[in-house]
Amino acid sequence: MALPRSFLLGSSPFITPKLHSSSLITKHIPSLSFSLSSTAMASASPAKKVLVPIANGTEPMEAVITVDVLRRAGADVTVASVEKQLRVEACHGVKIIADALVSDCGRSSFDLITLPGGMPGATNLKDCEVLESLVKKQVADGKLYAAICASPAVALGSWGVLKGLKATCYPSFMEQLAASGATAVESRVQLDGKAVTSRGPGTTMEFAVALVEQLCGKEKADEVSGPMVMRANHGDEYIITERNPMKWTSTDSPKILVPIANGTEEMEVIMIIDILRRAKATVVVASVEDKLDTIASRKVKLEADVLLDEAAKSSYDLIVLPGGIGGAQAFAKSETLVNLLKRQRDSNKPYGAICASPALVFEPHGLLKGKKATAFPALCEKLSDQSEIENRVLVDGNLITSRGPGTSMEFALGIVEKFFGREKAIELAKVMVFVRP
Repeated sequence: MALPRSFLLGSSPFITPKLHSSSLITKHIPSLSFSLSSTAMASASPAKKVLVPIANGTEPMEAVITVDVLRRAGADVTVASVEKQLRVEACHGVKIIADALVSDCGRSSFDLITLPGGMPGATNLKDCEVLESLVKKQVADGKLYAAICASPAVALGSWGVLKGLKATCYPSFMEQLAASGATAVESRVQLDGKAVTSRGPGTTMEFAVALVEQLCGKEKADEVSGPMVMRANHGDEYIITERNPMKWTSTDSPKILVPIANGTEEMEVIMIIDILRRAKATVVVASVEDKLDTIASRKVKLEADVLLDEAAKSSYDLIVLPGGIGGAQAFAKSETLVNLLKRQRDSNKPYGAICASPALVFEPHGLLKGKKATAFPALCEKLSDQSEIENRVLVDGNLITSRGPGTSMEFALGIVEKFFGREKAIELAKVMVFVRP
């Protein structure tokens, strides 16, 4: 057996201790910043109402991760389109179907309104008069409001609701944020008063857990964050462990199949699609259902590019499966998908899976025979070989597996590294503010 090779990003090896959500957010009181203490939490509530507006050009990771995490905490989240229709064309060709139109939410009351970023998505949010009125009323009523990436500067800043507050945003918008009257800081997540801001796609999970902490308290934030297998040292190096190294070859733009189904874990699939398309891979999102629209595990509605039967007519440089119990079960029952995966393996071409899918799809169909793999912690007992399950991302020759939502970004970057090299993966990780520059 070849010795393991680790791909390292940052400064120090990563070990997985228990995550404490209080480390995620910087709180500001005039002249003083410190880590939020457990005594400063909002009281728990079973049905906090949250509005997440989306637009054409919204960054899909920032929208979907936030919605997913808040729904895990039991929040009643409305995904609302500022466009004239529910279907939104987010960045990187991701298609999201909203629950409602923002124009129909003008008289509603929310415990939190939180804006994803992305360009021109942030500009489209800013230009929505109904949303502007809702946010200004939220501020006047002393309720929580939040934004990430471009939106703190482009939307909240332009509306004048960050004046005199410490706030952060995507690095290239910091000057615009400061010009709005805010004090621009480089915290990954910043709280000042009722305003919560964050930097970009790579800080979204921290941001979302911090929102849970503010809405529902630290105990709920810890309860939600633990099963996601989040990193503890945000911004630091991560490790991808490799056994039996082999070169993954492709054209300049590797063709990658990403199946989705009802019950697919939306965070995982969105991070995979988004990051691989950022790397200029050709990603085909294929529904294993009988229609393009799917309802993911936390009820986010996603639209595939094609049906799987159509996608199966082509060959791929990689087939990669997101997790989610319902989605993995649908994958395992799809004869078309299983046959595609077996042909991929038999051709010694790359294939991979994350979370529930290694255990519920690959293992029962013999796709892990002779391979080292990992999976979602609670499902690792289903793997016949459990010797390497503690790895967050594990490559064994032409197979790549990973643990869960909190390892999805590392997983996708590992795929980028195998096709495009370490330098490209590091570059993307920095652009997304996943690791520090």
